[in-house]
Amino acid sequence: MRKEDLRIIFMGTPDFAVPSLLALVENGWNVVAVVTAPDKPAGRGLKLVPSPVKEAALQHHLPVLQPTNLKDPAFQEELRGYQASLQVIVAFRMLPEAVWNMPPLGSLNIHASLLPHYRGAAPINWALIHGDKETGVTSFFLQHEIDTGDIILQKKVAIEPEDNFGTLYEKLKHAGAELLLETVTAIAEERTQPYPQPQPEEPLRLAPKIFKQTCQIDWNQPAQQVHNFVRGLSPYPAAWTVLEGKQFKVFSGQVLENSAETAPGTYTTDGKNFLHVHCGENTAYAVEELQMEGKKRMKIQEFLRGFTFQHAV
Repeated sequence: MRKEDLRIIFMGTPDFAVPSLLALVENGWNVVAVVTAPDKPAGRGLKLVPSPVKEAALQHHLPVLQPTNLKDPAFQEELRGYQASLQVIVAFRMLPEAVWNMPPLGSLNIHASLLPHYRGAAPINWALIHGDKETGVTSFFLQHEIDTGDIILQKKVAIEPEDNFGTLYEKLKHAGAELLLETVTAIAEERTQPYPQPQPEEPLRLAPKIFKQTCQIDWNQPAQQVHNFVRGLSPYPAAWTVLEGKQFKVFSGQVLENSAETAPGTYTTDGKNFLHVHCGENTAYAVEELQMEGKKRMKIQEFLRGFTFQHAV
């Protein structure tokens, strides 16, 4: 099938999806329309701000649809009017069957994990929180249950010790764009062989949505688990804790082995250079970057120049 004959509708909202959209457009694929979230009020003036995907689409003069309700018959009729052969979904909402089942070649999704592991809304965060050393991206065809469809292709990505959510997000959004190009090319050339997601021998690791309460640090865990938890949530939404009645976001730190036998959650500081929080199994976590509620993000040395911990051990 020629590129111009494969009519593609792209669905996505955040900046994670932008490289995938640009990869299609810049490589000559026929993107006939883009579906994204409605503009949202932001900033002090609450001005309506378009999604990153909408901005990219308008720069390339692509038609943009912004439905508030994907089940709205008027939206579905408009969508059907584009006569898409294929729909591509990257970081978008759950679709009703009437939408994902519309194009003759189906609807494919790019997911930021090696499925079947980390089905759900936060696969990048949870891979880091669990201390994985490898993740990746998966292209698969949508079906009824979320993130369970037949796999088309996968691409592995190493998780380096210095990676956090921010850096791994960047790696995976570009890996996803590369995988999308490979997938769409294979579909156009009729050489895909989708296969059911395997049932792993180990327990399936899931990636549920993260809420503020999910992000509270449990100092009873060993320091390595605390470290993975912090990096899995840094820089956003950020792990947090309460010290001396004040809430702090923690963005980075280091594991200290063989710490003194001290109750988890207690902390030690020289008031100038370090803040060590004691963890489970006689380990400690050296906080390197933090942010007190209502203040700016700081390195620990800068922070300690203006704040004194009264109850440090």
